[in-house]
Amino acid sequence: MFLTLFGLILAIAVVCFYVGRNRAVAVSGANFSALHSLPSYHGWWLILMAAGPAFAVLVLWSIISPYVLRPLMLSQFAPQLAEFSAAQLDGFWRDIQAIAGGGTPGVRDAFREEAATAYQSVNRMSLTGMIALMLLLGAGGFYFAWNAIAVHFRARHKVEAAINVFLAASATVAILTTVGIVMSLLFESLRFFSMVNPIDFLFGTTWTPQQMAFRPDQVGGTAAFGFIPLLTGTLLITFIAMMVAAPLGILAAIYLSDYASPQVRAVGKPILELLAGIPTVVYGFFAALTVAPFIRNSGQAMGLDVSSESALAAGVVMGIMIVPFVSSLSDDVINAVPQSLRDGSAGLGATKSETIRRVVLPAALPGIVSALVLAVSRAMGETMIVVMAAGMAANLTINPLEAVTTITVQIGTLLTGDQEFDSPKTLAAFGLGLSLFVITLSLNLVALRVVNKYREQYD
Repeated sequence: MFLTLFGLILAIAVVCFYVGRNRAVAVSGANFSALHSLPSYHGWWLILMAAGPAFAVLVLWSIISPYVLRPLMLSQFAPQLAEFSAAQLDGFWRDIQAIAGGGTPGVRDAFREEAATAYQSVNRMSLTGMIALMLLLGAGGFYFAWNAIAVHFRARHKVEAAINVFLAASATVAILTTVGIVMSLLFESLRFFSMVNPIDFLFGTTWTPQQMAFRPDQVGGTAAFGFIPLLTGTLLITFIAMMVAAPLGILAAIYLSDYASPQVRAVGKPILELLAGIPTVVYGFFAALTVAPFIRNSGQAMGLDVSSESALAAGVVMGIMIVPFVSSLSDDVINAVPQSLRDGSAGLGATKSETIRRVVLPAALPGIVSALVLAVSRAMGETMIVVMAAGMAANLTINPLEAVTTITVQIGTLLTGDQEFDSPKTLAAFGLGLSLFVITLSLNLVALRVVNKYREQYD
């Protein structure tokens, strides 16, 4: 329904644009110089006043209606739901929504069928009221905007003011989203650390949260939430990945920017960037079916004990995956180095390779550092390749031939399935997320200092 109404509003907006434009042309007698604003601004003015309020109502209804309809439905069936837990209430709400929408619910019985029928009735009334409000505001806005169009009407000012408000709102949403992510991580992590000693978490060397029972009626063992094995595995795989991606990416960028012909560059750079568009699960298949067996067989041929899932396999494939992040950004930065620096070096008798090593690369260092930091963040956040090539065992080792796991893999493992966020086993995912956030933030701060230091030197 949302997409249908959005399509109708979009069609109405197109009509309003041409109606408003033609209205401006008519009131000016086709003398555009007499108008304060171009006819197109009058068309946008009519869109803002007619389609804008209707679209705002549609968006607000989509956001608010679940928070209004859910308490209403749960209160309507309060006696039957008195014994339900919070997780069961969530499941009940999803079931009646699925039944009402013609989907497949988790549980289907007479009670949920009755509730779904009631939900359909209430939702229909809500939808009818929303459409009526959209029509009322749209018609009123159209009438007001139509009458406001005149020769001296400042439509451009109105439209540009609305654009400024929209841009400010977009920036605010982005900022609030970042704040919301940080606050949700922080609050849930504080709940976790109220159950688990932060010292044991940060310096513990054993990670076995799976031994803890989720519910009181389950049998579980003694869980351990030591962060060190996950951090070690994450840094080990990231280090291997960067040992592959950094030299390959930077050397590829140097070749494409200074040595390759325009024809080779036009073909080589897009092909190299295609690596960034391959799904990570495909890299995972490649690592599990090709690279990992090759490393294991090669190691056994040399008398080494190589695990079937190893950090080396995951790191090598991950490095191949992030080569485009390094090469593409580094290539753009190297190309941005002024040609006058190259010409001055050549004028002093330096060869091309000496110019690149002693002039171009130092001048491009801030951008290259930024590319490497982005690649490190990408490597630390990868999950699928690690799951398929490095395994899920939390081993405290720096041997690249053994199986390890990473922070993101364990976050995904802990949050898989229908969980209740009231036990350390589940809340540990937020502690891991906060730790990973702090690590990546620290890396970015260090990189920012390096960038600022060398940027001042070459500006």
